[in-house]
Amino acid sequence: MKLAVVGGGSTYTPELIDGFARLRDALPIEELVLVDPAADRLELVGGLARRIFAKQDHPGRIVTTSDLDAGVAGADAVLLQLRVGGQAARDQDETWPLECGCVGQETTGAGGLAKALRTVPIVLDIAERVRRTNPDAWIIDFTNPVGIVTRALLQAGHKAVGLCNVAIGFQRKFARLLDVTPAEVHLDHVGLNHLSWELGVRLGGPDGEDVLPRLIAEHGDAIADDLHMPRAIVDRLGVVPSYYLRYFYAHDEVVRELGTKPSRAAEVAAMEKELLAMYGDPALDEKPALLAKRGGAFYSEAAVDLAASLLGGGGSAVQVVNTYNNGTLPFLPDDAVIETQARVDGTGATPLAVPRLDPMYAGLIANVTAYEDLALDAALRGGRDRVFKALLAHPLIGQFEYAEALTDKLIAHNREHLAWA
Repeated sequence: MKLAVVGGGSTYTPELIDGFARLRDALPIEELVLVDPAADRLELVGGLARRIFAKQDHPGRIVTTSDLDAGVAGADAVLLQLRVGGQAARDQDETWPLECGCVGQETTGAGGLAKALRTVPIVLDIAERVRRTNPDAWIIDFTNPVGIVTRALLQAGHKAVGLCNVAIGFQRKFARLLDVTPAEVHLDHVGLNHLSWELGVRLGGPDGEDVLPRLIAEHGDAIADDLHMPRAIVDRLGVVPSYYLRYFYAHDEVVRELGTKPSRAAEVAAMEKELLAMYGDPALDEKPALLAKRGGAFYSEAAVDLAASLLGGGGSAVQVVNTYNNGTLPFLPDDAVIETQARVDGTGATPLAVPRLDPMYAGLIANVTAYEDLALDAALRGGRDRVFKALLAHPLIGQFEYAEALTDKLIAHNREHLAWA
């Protein structure tokens, strides 16, 4: 089995490598290719990756290359984890929206739209090159904004599934609180990428006992602390929202907070510098503890599970993924991309049935889906007017004056990445 990781020079990659090494029975990789245009980073990450494999006696071969076409040739699956513009572009995404009193974040609001505009054309070019080289390869997208990027891939006819680590993080957390194994915890996870709720936590499978009320009653303080939300919100909702919902539920508070400290991108850039220095140490043969602060916790386990299921290697049959709605949420079009529990096999992902959603959740999902429609149109066809319409439609913006100002700022800060600008 051959896998390729596009963006393999990311400081995330040792987390992925560690999972591939530990879970090799589920995903027997013979060749793993790390593809990245940044040769200096790739050399450091590739060296550590080989040492991790060697320490854990993994027989697979790790290859590094800056040649995308050669790297993906013959791959059974291609994982995308790229960041167009790097942390410098992310820093801008997180700062210039604050000038208009709007949240600055890399996956939602104006910053999220900027990232989508930079990312979608690049991802589609990569996917076309994968298709020319190996049309049977699966594309697993971990590149944000995952929902919009996955929809672009699917609409272009690619064999693609989107992946996020939010759900597996909740699964692991709830398993610890319940003192059970993660495999025993099934989430009623519904929504869009970075706009989701855990409506139930079931033991033993989709039809198991829902222990979410007990979890909230007994561990509500710990859950609320992790979400950076008041316990009262979790109690009143009776469900567990993704921590990204804080950008909606406490928007103005978050804007004030973000204006008083360095951007997350600045923090991550400093962390990456330290991590890359560690990766260059020939004695290091395991992922360092610092990597846990970088983000992407449990990404490797989710990726292994998904790839194993898609490639027939026996991964978990039911997983939280991003895929076509296809009637799962009746208030959305079939070709909307949702994030929910799905049965995954060699044919792709089929969402499981979900209960009727309360209008409070359904309304916000429908609103953000409409924004994502417009965002994808802007990413595919460009143009100031399309950018403006997407910003105006976003529930975190929604005012003519803000949308006008943010449109100008977005274009000014991203001109080098926008062919039409």
